[in-house]
Amino acid sequence: AVLGLQGLAPYWFEVDTNLRVSEDGDAWADFEAEYDFLLTQKLVLQPRFGTMVAFDEVEEFGVGQGINNVKLDLRLRYEIKREFAPYAGVEYEAKLGETADIARAEGEDPSGFKFLIGLRAWF
Repeated sequence: AVLGLQGLAPYWFEVDTNLRVSEDGDAWADFEAEYDFLLTQKLVLQPRFGTMVAFDEVEEFGVGQGINNVKLDLRLRYEIKREFAPYAGVEYEAKLGETADIARAEGEDPSGFKFLIGLRAWF
């Protein structure tokens, strides 16, 4: 089950938060916030922040109890139309606490950068 809240917070921050419960009773919550800086009428710089908190450890999914990760990313998009905007960006994610320990035990790096290319579209 998922219970979510999405909307516009004061000062025009887009906020998305969810509480999720699995069929086994494992629960976790995630939070994401973003803001649009209009560089021109069509060019938009969008910083984002996200995190996830788990109330239970679920090793099969690589999730430890507590604050699991922090994501920071920066996207630059060009709005050909408001409904159609390609973007490029960079994302940094750091796994924290027990989740970082699980990642290290599986031979993964608990933090790193990703480069993004995508398309934002809606109808």
